[in-house]
Amino acid sequence: MKDAALGNAMKALRAEAGLTQAELALQVGVTRKTINTVENGVFIPSALLALKIAQALGRPVETVFWIRDESGNG
Repeated sequence: MKDAALGNAMKALRAEAGLTQAELALQVGVTRKTINTVENGVFIPSALLALKIAQALGRPVETVFWIRDESGNG
């Protein structure tokens, strides 16, 4: 799976949950900047952080994050 990237729906799910980046960051124990960089695809979270984010958003991890190939599929 060459040239794969991590897609995410964090921003939409966070907004749906009524959370700011700072509030989500506080819940999962990271900085607001970390949440921002994950949302924008700049930073790929560890498995533990991805699970904590999904839990805080009340969603299964696979609805928050998924593997996307470079062509945009997935």
